[in-house]
Amino acid sequence: MRAYDHQKIEKKWQKEWEKSGLYRSTEDTSKPKSFVLDMFPYPSGEGLHVGHPKGYIATDIVSRHARMQGKNVLHPMGWDAFGLPAENYAIKNKVHPRVAVEKNIARFKEQLQKIGLDYDWSREINTTDPEYYKWTQWIFLKLYEKGLAYESFEPINWCPSCQTGLANEDLDGNVCERCGTVVEKRPMRQWTLKITDYAERLLKDLDLLPEWQEHIKESQRNWIGKSEGAILKFEIVDSRKETIEGIEVFTTRPDTLFGATYVVIAPEHPILRKIKFTNTAEVLVYAKKAATKTEIERTTEGKEKTGVKLEGIFAINPATNEEIPVFAADYVLAHYGTGAIMAVPAHDERDKQFAQKFNLPSTEVVTDILKNSGEFDGLTSEEAKAKITEKFGVAKITYKLRDWVFSRQRYWGEPIPIIHCEKDGIVPVPEKDLPVKLPEVEHYEPTGTGESPLAAIESWVNTPCPKCGGVAKRETNTMPQWAGSSWYYLRYMDPQNDTALVDSAKEKYWAPVDVYVGGAEHATRHLIYARFWHKFLQDIGVVSTPEPFTRLVSVGLIQAEDGRKMSKRFGNVINPDDIVETYGADTLRIYEMFMGPFTEAIAWKTSSLIGARRFLERVWRLEQQLQTTNYSLQTERILHQTIKKVGEDIQNFKFNTAISQMMIFVNEAEKSGLSKEQYRDFVALLAPFAPHIAEDIWHELGNKTSVHIASWPRFNEKKLLTDEVTIVVQVNGKARTSLLFPRDVAQADVEKAAQEAAAKWLLGKVPDKIIFVPNRLVNLVLA
Repeated sequence: MRAYDHQKIEKKWQKEWEKSGLYRSTEDTSKPKSFVLDMFPYPSGEGLHVGHPKGYIATDIVSRHARMQGKNVLHPMGWDAFGLPAENYAIKNKVHPRVAVEKNIARFKEQLQKIGLDYDWSREINTTDPEYYKWTQWIFLKLYEKGLAYESFEPINWCPSCQTGLANEDLDGNVCERCGTVVEKRPMRQWTLKITDYAERLLKDLDLLPEWQEHIKESQRNWIGKSEGAILKFEIVDSRKETIEGIEVFTTRPDTLFGATYVVIAPEHPILRKIKFTNTAEVLVYAKKAATKTEIERTTEGKEKTGVKLEGIFAINPATNEEIPVFAADYVLAHYGTGAIMAVPAHDERDKQFAQKFNLPSTEVVTDILKNSGEFDGLTSEEAKAKITEKFGVAKITYKLRDWVFSRQRYWGEPIPIIHCEKDGIVPVPEKDLPVKLPEVEHYEPTGTGESPLAAIESWVNTPCPKCGGVAKRETNTMPQWAGSSWYYLRYMDPQNDTALVDSAKEKYWAPVDVYVGGAEHATRHLIYARFWHKFLQDIGVVSTPEPFTRLVSVGLIQAEDGRKMSKRFGNVINPDDIVETYGADTLRIYEMFMGPFTEAIAWKTSSLIGARRFLERVWRLEQQLQTTNYSLQTERILHQTIKKVGEDIQNFKFNTAISQMMIFVNEAEKSGLSKEQYRDFVALLAPFAPHIAEDIWHELGNKTSVHIASWPRFNEKKLLTDEVTIVVQVNGKARTSLLFPRDVAQADVEKAAQEAAAKWLLGKVPDKIIFVPNRLVNLVLA
């Protein structure tokens, strides 16, 4: 009996697969394609821990299975290496980000290759490669050309620790998602992308994604935050009752207009600086204090309401013509709707809390139907919404989604391809001059002044204007780390193309991604950004599909043995290299897929690896059970059940139950024996899960080509059935007992045995009627 030496076997076959180019992808249009994709990793300095490979092993199984089904597989890997994490790591370790990234990538790649993943490394990409980010910059230029990239100067989220601006999607509540520091609002020049122009399509096209998990789609719906309502105008009058201004409010409940007893405007609303109040100084002090609060602090439910009345003015309710007071209060946000609301304490909890604090009246205007609403009394809410909007305002749709703050005041990111000319203003870099490369520098620490470190590099910043040739400066802000990851899946289709982002024919063949696997935490960042860019690229003819990812599956976290997240900070990280060395890559793969349901979090337990290892050793020893004649029919039946279940379970990401079924087969084969053909078919089933041991046994069985390009075994429906069936015996429709019979037993035999077995329920009577369902039940009916 050959020894199962996992180290020797795994190194041997990894070397052979690389030498033969087994996993190289080509555009073989004679075959159906399968594009299987992992969310590519940021290559951290710590390398992989055992939690990282879970998703990679899953896509490896799916892609290997697809290849064995005769599909042309694209399963690539690359590196999301720009951004704050890489820069902060480099600063901490006193190395240049490029040097740190190159070292980290080499380490990650080495670790991934030890696990035996079937990536096509010839298509490897790196977002920090100028030949890659040339096309990231090209996309930005196209966005600018279409009016979707613009420069603005308004308060943005500022992280005082990372010393850079952040998009709303980069926050975890009111803190920086990266470092946990409470963010500030700081007015700053920045580039912004008009993702809001795509809000409705991003929302509506979620219906095109039936294979996305519903909780991910719901997260996106909530983030986009569509509200349908009305814009209503309230006149503002002074103490002499003269109209001095008009203010528009947005409401989703125009049917409650008659119950509006005061108006609230956001502390940032421009009207505060436009109108003089008798307490202007007090109002401006309040507005300044509100500006220091985060959005979460201002809007959290249950928070005590604060505000200040604008003395000397009133609003006129357009429905009742009554004068009502106007307040500035921080629970109203400037960017939602119009930055002003009509307050209806009887029908809104926040308005009620505010009214109670400031002693304001409350008028109920809706029960089941409208009341206290003049000519609209008796209407339903829906009827009243339409009619009141028609008479007093205009219908309006708003979105919670904000335009994407796209600038970062850091060094390690794609330079934004814009030039600022003294004469011509903003001038885009000509496409022929792309990529605009990052300059090599010694010092790249953030300035904290709102300027990027690039601003201090005069030799790079100062450049002739491409339009007039005059004095000009380069844009010194860089792109966020989300830029390169918003389109990277397209580059895998055509990674060497230096004349186009992707060849049209290759895109039409490979698109869209068939299966996309990654963390659920990206639901409202990467996945929204990528869908936005994809739709834009479709609009300009670069891609042919409305959505980038057909199926999305989120991977459940592998926690440390102590139940916490694996982290160097907690000292609970387990290196997969150690597991591969001691137990083998195939054992690691089997264990991680057998731990529990793929999408659920579960804690690592090193002691449980031995079970996966023993299973593979038992598979290895099955060679001793081979029989040349009279193989077991029971083994054959369970084999065909296993072929069916493993194939279905791979499709459904139920890897743990697939492995469980393979264990059932091994149990039977050990007990009853198996033929060489049965062993071969089983090894083919095992191959996506444990590719090294499967390849070795496959060749030992006399096969000359790789198991990974063999045909996936087919099951025979007839062989799935057992030779015996359990038939339920009913008396007057109520189950009383059950009996075991040979399959397809004669009805007369069943009726006779059933009457004997059910004698005590028949009470000596002969059934008036017998209902028989072959192989399932017999019902003895008494009158």
